[in-house]
Amino acid sequence: MSESYVFTPDGAELVLGANDSNLSYLEMLLASDLSVRGTAITAAEDVPLFIPFMQRLEKAAKERGELKEAEIFMEFQLLSEPSVQIDEENPSITAAGKTIFPKSAAERRLFSALRSSDVVFCSGPAGTGKTFVPVIWALSEVLSGHKGKLLLTRPVVEAGESLGFLPGDLQQKLNPYLRPLYDAMEYVLSPHQIRRLEENGTIEIAPLAYMRGRSVNNAVMILDEAQNTTRSQMRMFLTRLGENSQAIVSGDPSQTDLPDRSGSGLEDAIRTLNGIKGISVVKFSHSDTIRSRLVREIVRAYSEGREE
Repeated sequence: MSESYVFTPDGAELVLGANDSNLSYLEMLLASDLSVRGTAITAAEDVPLFIPFMQRLEKAAKERGELKEAEIFMEFQLLSEPSVQIDEENPSITAAGKTIFPKSAAERRLFSALRSSDVVFCSGPAGTGKTFVPVIWALSEVLSGHKGKLLLTRPVVEAGESLGFLPGDLQQKLNPYLRPLYDAMEYVLSPHQIRRLEENGTIEIAPLAYMRGRSVNNAVMILDEAQNTTRSQMRMFLTRLGENSQAIVSGDPSQTDLPDRSGSGLEDAIRTLNGIKGISVVKFSHSDTIRSRLVREIVRAYSEGREE
C-alpha cells in the first residue's frame, strides 16, 4: 500500500534538491521506490519511517536551507537509531554569514562544550566533524571580536617523515599537513580572506614544536591530529593557554603514527584530565560519521575488524 507526503512549495525544493537530485538517495535510505508529482512524494509501499522522515527533513530544510546527502543521512539516523536520539533544540554556529548546525548527537555535545569549556578534547574516527566544527567555532569567535587570534597547529612528523624531507620554506612545508584545516576555513572564507588574516596575524599557523615557551592570550588554539603527539608535547601545548584563551584538541586514536601507539598524548590527556572543571571530552564513534553513508560503513567495518 502506497503512502504520500505533501511538502510546502519551498519545502519540496529544499528537501528534494534541484531537479529532484536527492530522490535516488532517499530511495536508497528508505529501501523503497519513490515518485514525485508537484509537491507530493509517494512511497511505492508502506514504509514505517516515511512520513516522520519527510516531516523531519522539511523542518530541517526550513531551518537550514537546501539539504545535502550528509544532512539527510543524519536526520535518517536520528530517526532510525534510538540510541542517538536528541532533543529538538537547534543550536548553531555562525561565522562570516554562514551557519552550521549539529548533525549528530556527538556534534551537539561538541557545540555545547565549545561554549562552556576552556579546554575541549574531540576524539573519534574520520568524517565526524571533530576538526571542521572547532575551526568554524574558532573563526566565529575571532570574526565576532570575542577572541583576537586563531592559532592552528599539528604535529609535523607523521608516518616516519619529517618537514626536512619536503621542499620549500616553512609555510610551503607545512601546507600539506594543514590542508584539512584550510579546507574547513574555506567553507566560510575565501583563500584571499584567509591570506589577509594570516598577514595581519589574526590567523597563525605554527608547527607544534615552535610553541614551546610561549604564552598565548586572547586566542582560540586548535591542535589537530593530536593522536600523533607525545605526552610531553601535549602537556607543552596545553600549558601555553593564557588569559582569555581556549584550547581545542582533536584526533583519531585509530590513526596514530607514533612508533609506540600506547604513548599517544591524546589518549593520555583524556585519561589524565577528564573530570577537571573547565575541561570537556567529546568522544565520537562510527555512528557519528557525517561525511557520507559509505564512509560511515567503512569506519564501522574497520572498527569491528579491530575488535575481533
